[in-house]
Amino acid sequence: RVPVTFKFFIYTFVGSLLMLVGLIYLYLQTPTQSFAMEAFYRLKLSSDQQQLVFWLLFLAFAIKMPIFPFHTWQPDTYEQSPTAVTMVLSGIMVKMGLFGLIRWVVPVVPLASWIYGDRVSILSIIGIIYASLIAIRQDDLKRFIAYSSIAHMGLMCLALFATNSSSMQGVMIQMFNHGINIIGLWIVVDLIEQRYGTRRMSQLGGLAKQSPSLAILLVVVALANVALPLTNAFVGEFMMFNGIFSSPATRYGLVFTVAAGFSIILSAWYTLNMIQRVFYGSPHREIVGVRSIGMNAKLALVALVLMIVIIGVYPSIILDITRSTSEFILSKMFTN
Repeated sequence: RVPVTFKFFIYTFVGSLLMLVGLIYLYLQTPTQSFAMEAFYRLKLSSDQQQLVFWLLFLAFAIKMPIFPFHTWQPDTYEQSPTAVTMVLSGIMVKMGLFGLIRWVVPVVPLASWIYGDRVSILSIIGIIYASLIAIRQDDLKRFIAYSSIAHMGLMCLALFATNSSSMQGVMIQMFNHGINIIGLWIVVDLIEQRYGTRRMSQLGGLAKQSPSLAILLVVVALANVALPLTNAFVGEFMMFNGIFSSPATRYGLVFTVAAGFSIILSAWYTLNMIQRVFYGSPHREIVGVRSIGMNAKLALVALVLMIVIIGVYPSIILDITRSTSEFILSKMFTN
């Protein structure tokens, strides 16, 4: 854990230093020497200034999400961290990278966001396909979820730089939905590790016979992670793909949509493969006779499943909240 912690520290520390330099530079450009967000929004920076600030801030947030090639800290950190820590990291912290792009990068340096949007989109697509292919080959459940998360964050970053209402709202609702789904997966992984003493898919199998309720709840969460219709993630992914296809920020909307569309196939591949290897087939000899999950864990998973279904059927709960923010961010981009 020591080298993994050191690696995580170096990544985030370097990113934080870059962000600090960018914020100080913006502070010096404000007429009143202010760190207020509104003061940054009112700045009229030249193209060269915007490009400098863009990379200082974007690199920091790209590490936080993370997107390719700044992602290598995440699988190792997830694997070595206690499950409670990984819940915070994947459910909340990585979303701060996207939040930073939405609130600080896109509206403050809109011209630079247009200039470099295609390059960021290409990095996002590489990350989506790369992480999905690596996830297919994983045997450790924690590393499997880590690479799955990288692929989903890459798709959200791609949609963010499509710069239209559909993609922007899709990103916002998907940030919330991904947090629900990924925490559900982490709960299941923690239950499996506590009861069966392993996270290796090759050492599991047939858990549906041992714990049918856990299997049912995991399947719902996993299919939501694949964005099955009537689950919460379907709404966000549909809006994001619609926004990418009709993006006014690039001439390659169709190409980006098709390339990112492979993530749907790959996501279904590695998720269904995980379900089959862990919950079906012949039970491993070492797990026979292990007790089922407790009531507290069932209640937590049931609460998450209810949120998955409710948001999937009635997404306006989230969309009504995000609409005004989405319009505000886009107005900053198009007026500057």
